[in-house]
Amino acid sequence: MTIPPQQHLRLNRRLVAIAIERLSSSSGSRVCPGPNHVVITSAQVLHTPSSPESIMSRLDMAAGISVLLFILLSRGQCSQGSEFSPGHSAGSLPVGAAAADRRYLLYDVNPPEGFNLRRDVYIRMASLLKTLRKSSDWVLVLPPWGRLYHWQSPDIHQIRIPWSEFFDIDSLSKNIPVIEYEEFLAESGGPFIEQVYVLQGYAEGWKEGTWEEKVDQRPCIDQLMYSEDKHGYYRGWFWGYEETRGLNVSCLSVQGSASIMAPILLKNTTARSIMLDRAENLLHDHYAGRDYWNTRRSMVFAKHLRIVGDEFRANFLKSSDEADKTIFNEDWTKVKQKPREPLGGHYLGVHLRRKDFIWGHREDVPSLQRAAEEIHSLLKKLKLKKVFIATDADRQDLEQLRKLIPEMVRFEPTWEELEMYKDGGVAIIDQWICAHAR
Repeated sequence: MTIPPQQHLRLNRRLVAIAIERLSSSSGSRVCPGPNHVVITSAQVLHTPSSPESIMSRLDMAAGISVLLFILLSRGQCSQGSEFSPGHSAGSLPVGAAAADRRYLLYDVNPPEGFNLRRDVYIRMASLLKTLRKSSDWVLVLPPWGRLYHWQSPDIHQIRIPWSEFFDIDSLSKNIPVIEYEEFLAESGGPFIEQVYVLQGYAEGWKEGTWEEKVDQRPCIDQLMYSEDKHGYYRGWFWGYEETRGLNVSCLSVQGSASIMAPILLKNTTARSIMLDRAENLLHDHYAGRDYWNTRRSMVFAKHLRIVGDEFRANFLKSSDEADKTIFNEDWTKVKQKPREPLGGHYLGVHLRRKDFIWGHREDVPSLQRAAEEIHSLLKKLKLKKVFIATDADRQDLEQLRKLIPEMVRFEPTWEELEMYKDGGVAIIDQWICAHAR
């Protein structure tokens, strides 16, 4: 499959080049780059895929100019030799200083959790942020993607991935104020998070009876996934940013919805940057309520991925939004009327789970032969001739599927496309194509 050059232009790339020398055990960190500290290259700022030379030239030039401007501005405003330490407030820093009263909410979830659970936790955090913003200026810092179990393609860098790779940031911002993690680094003045709360359940569990929402500072039940460095700061995973440190880490036992944290964040701490680790322990404030659906609707997939999916539909499935009555409005806030009944493309969409789904649910998962029989039955019932299959099946299973289902069509990216879109982007393209099926 050939992707047109214009698709390689990513609108929501790195918004700023962060010229920060990484922390090391032998030296402190500096926000202001010194004369010999020009360490960021255009390749680090803008990861461009293989594409025509003219496109590459423009992208590299744009990235290089961005870095150069950032470094020049930094040198012009920073005093030589000014060491950065957590004692500096963002407001006291000449570069990257944020609004004095702005506070930052960060979060993470249990490492084994997958893409969809992480999307769901975002909805819970959005609800909490809306509650916080009734009292003061808060912004949600989007946790970089990476190290997900299902992302198993070898030799591809898949950590520290910004949300703009997968989602439309402008669309998210129509619901709540959000920034990428590297924007947070620029605004707050350095790679420090003032307070980390590790959320956990109650050691005594929940006793049957009246449900009670509560939160208490308690001893940590499990071993902390953070360790102190020689300066007394806390190292942790922090989305793959080795230089990031937490200044304080403590455990909170929680039982209740996301907004139960609001009084703690507003009254019990003056920290400007607060991270809620294991945020999946918080429940939805109002599941399936208006705020829930507003947030869900705002989570529009990134346009460059939708374009790839649409072109695949047109080229291999003879499907278009006009013919299929699936016209998409880029601004979800303007979709007021009830949408017309979509027709969908002239193909069947199938999500065929294998791998860990088989291991965990072997007795409930049909064989490939049985799955093929069901697919053929649906093709006949719906009078369709093609089926698009999104699957994590291994090579052996795919060969068997091709024999069982000759009508099968799949999105199979080249290595260059996989490197550009990542496993997460390919999964979104698959989902987009499936969502437009009959």
